[in-house]
Amino acid sequence: MRSAKKALLYWNTLRYLKPIQIYRRFWFRYYQPSLNCDVPQIHLAKPKGIWRRPVAHSQSIIEKNTFRFLNQTQEIFGADGWNDPKLPKLWLYNLHYFDDLNAQKASDRLEWHHQLMALWVAENPPTRGNGWEPYPSSLRIVNWIKWSLAGNKLGAVETKSLYLQARWLAMRVEWHLLGNHLLANAKALVFAGTFFDSDESRAWLILGRKILEGQIPEQILADGVHFERSPMYHAIILEDVLDLANLAQTFSDKLDSNFLASMRTVGKNMLLAYEKLNHPDGKIAFFNDAALEIAASLSQLSDYAQSLGADDVSRMSGVECQHSNELSLVHLGEAGYIRIQSNDACAILDVAEIGPDYLPGHAHADSLSFELSVFGERLIVNGGTSTYAGGLRSYERSTKSHSTVEIDGEDSSEVWGHFRVANRAAPLDLSVINTKQGFEISCAHNGYQRLISRLMHSRTWNMSAKDLVVNDRVNGGDMKPPNGLPRSVARYILHPSVKISSGNANYWELQLPNQRLLQLIVHSGNAYLEKSVYAPEFGISQETQCVVVELVGNGSLGSRVQFQWG
Repeated sequence: MRSAKKALLYWNTLRYLKPIQIYRRFWFRYYQPSLNCDVPQIHLAKPKGIWRRPVAHSQSIIEKNTFRFLNQTQEIFGADGWNDPKLPKLWLYNLHYFDDLNAQKASDRLEWHHQLMALWVAENPPTRGNGWEPYPSSLRIVNWIKWSLAGNKLGAVETKSLYLQARWLAMRVEWHLLGNHLLANAKALVFAGTFFDSDESRAWLILGRKILEGQIPEQILADGVHFERSPMYHAIILEDVLDLANLAQTFSDKLDSNFLASMRTVGKNMLLAYEKLNHPDGKIAFFNDAALEIAASLSQLSDYAQSLGADDVSRMSGVECQHSNELSLVHLGEAGYIRIQSNDACAILDVAEIGPDYLPGHAHADSLSFELSVFGERLIVNGGTSTYAGGLRSYERSTKSHSTVEIDGEDSSEVWGHFRVANRAAPLDLSVINTKQGFEISCAHNGYQRLISRLMHSRTWNMSAKDLVVNDRVNGGDMKPPNGLPRSVARYILHPSVKISSGNANYWELQLPNQRLLQLIVHSGNAYLEKSVYAPEFGISQETQCVVVELVGNGSLGSRVQFQWG
């Protein structure tokens, strides 16, 4: 029985993949090309324009040989340190990215950077270890080139290594993964193909551009959102696009005006969409894999776009804007996110697919979840992402870790492993109505149709300038399985900064950090508090409180919860 269930899980995962992902996975694993380390005399291309200062991320080299990534600090000594099996894989990947070369106050660490690059070349022989895997190679290639374009001088040994890294990457493009990994590969090939001046580097440039020409229209939706529907990865890809625009301005003889115009247009549209995926505090909402301090902030990307002439946003298709009384609504129709905002509150609603069918690795079981800020402070949140490994990874992807409805302890989409999804929920019957008070948004999803009881969850948000009312309904199928009515609960995860000043079983007064008060009123359903976990950054998990409302009824189950601030 267990083996049959596991086989079904695999089938419902694999059947969505593209053929290229399957046969390229076998190719990538079993075909091991050899790298020719003979390099002809290297010539660097001469810039025709001015390289603009890119986004400066946080410092990650704390002291010589001491690094801080994902809120974990480690000393690294010797060749074995680059691939220490005791350290998390993602931490080691960050070690090989070399983000610190272009980080805040990087010039203060110039000597360390020279020494670190020389050490990397000496202690990471070609094609061996984490550092030569395609994704860290892609990020490091770009970082070394950006560092050089900023006026720093690569040594002869490092320049040869950089050339070999690009040669190897061109042989190991991640066609089996696609998505953001493939875009990172393409970006690195374009950077290397532009930076060097040889017949081989021109081939890298052609390959990188060909990938971009095919993937950007597929991955960037009409409303400007990256198709994996993670605000964090959206920001990462947006920065990549702006970097490419920067490169095109710098090497106008190698990247034509059409390429520059294309990157500017994509960057403009992505910037507008990114703005809608941020809370009033200027930081991202937590849908799918999302955490703070990984991607650049809205203000950083806005400033960068402005320096490149990519900030005058034009009207996009797939974006619906409405106004009602004191509220505005923006519907990112292709991605499936809705933002409703007034002077006092902002709600961001997830009525989206979990991601592209063939690439749901960064998806969470968060269908019909939402986040709410009031008086500039986060109030209702999703659980966030603190790790890509272990049991905690499974919990953070689960429905229980999101402000939505869970039925019989099951996830709305079958998230499993670290980056896999079998059966997945799809949104249904979306309705957006402009009412006298504000807006009414209704949507359902079919994620629980796979259960024996074949149930449907539908949710309605009614938002005015003074409150938000959330109605949940579970019905359809067999409402009386062998063990009685299915247990359905709506969770409302409170941000850790929110205090419950008073309350009872159906009424709580909530206090925000700015001392403002609001009320949470349960009009229908059995409510209680439970502990939950909030992960604002990788490596950080905070305890918080969650209001749980059990849906009640006979022919169908329902609940009605009101957040009132007016």
